[in-house]
Amino acid sequence: MIFGLVRKAGLIVNDGKELAVQTATSVQKKLEKSNFEVVRVSSSGGMVGFANPDQHVRPLGYTNCVPEGFDSSMEFAIVLGGDGTVLSAARQTAPAKLPILTINTGHLGFLAEAYLSNLDEALDKIIAGNWEIEERTCFIISVMRNEQRRWESLCLNEMALHREPLTSMCHFEISIGRHAPVDISADGVILSTPTGSTAYSLSAGGPVITPDCPVVQLTPIAPHSLASRALVFNDSEPVTVFPATPERLVMVVDGNAGCYVWPEDRVLIRKSKHSVKFIRLEDHEFFQVLRNKLGWGLPHVAKPDK
Repeated sequence: MIFGLVRKAGLIVNDGKELAVQTATSVQKKLEKSNFEVVRVSSSGGMVGFANPDQHVRPLGYTNCVPEGFDSSMEFAIVLGGDGTVLSAARQTAPAKLPILTINTGHLGFLAEAYLSNLDEALDKIIAGNWEIEERTCFIISVMRNEQRRWESLCLNEMALHREPLTSMCHFEISIGRHAPVDISADGVILSTPTGSTAYSLSAGGPVITPDCPVVQLTPIAPHSLASRALVFNDSEPVTVFPATPERLVMVVDGNAGCYVWPEDRVLIRKSKHSVKFIRLEDHEFFQVLRNKLGWGLPHVAKPDK
């Protein structure tokens, strides 16, 4: 950490939410009183968005989302918003190797470390340097045509590939590293990180994976065969998805980015060398988070007798 006369911090705000904007103002004032230079940006800078179906070429690399001023001179960044804001902020901070403190001003807050009810305490801890870092794996999602990169984004949760409408069956050929290709017939496929195992993949029937496992999860969406089930494998090997369907498909990354994938394209999924660095102010017990947010492991309570 840098402890000079003037310290530097980032502030990433969902400026479409009034509560997040109001909270950001008070947070910025407190940091500035503690002799911080604050660089405030919108989380929209990390929302790659959805490309035009006829012009989805986006040759920019995944590092393009890092805001100006977010560099090695910055100690940390504070993220104000819900889980969607955190997913956007991950693209803005991971390539710069910046740790982030996530403060929930949204709904579920599965990725949140602090809440408005304990905001002052959280700020005191981060200003004093009383925190640790938990690293979460990211993927690089690239759409390739021959050797040309047509679209690319960083992914903290998952990549989902399917047809429009979603209820139409698709065929996929999936190559995992040096292994023999896998053929899947389903409404779509999801490739997720351990962090993303509690998101879309969980809804599609995939298992929950603890964040410290170095794996990729492949989950078919409504598979059309009893033989097609979720698969978990080491994340050291790249994954290539070939759409074996004559119609164009839709790819969605982390729910807020994506593009169309044509039959001549392929989707390449690789582990990024840049992880997302989450600031933890206290022991982050993953099973407790599952219990509090998703009700996992709660004791069964029988219905009362009438």
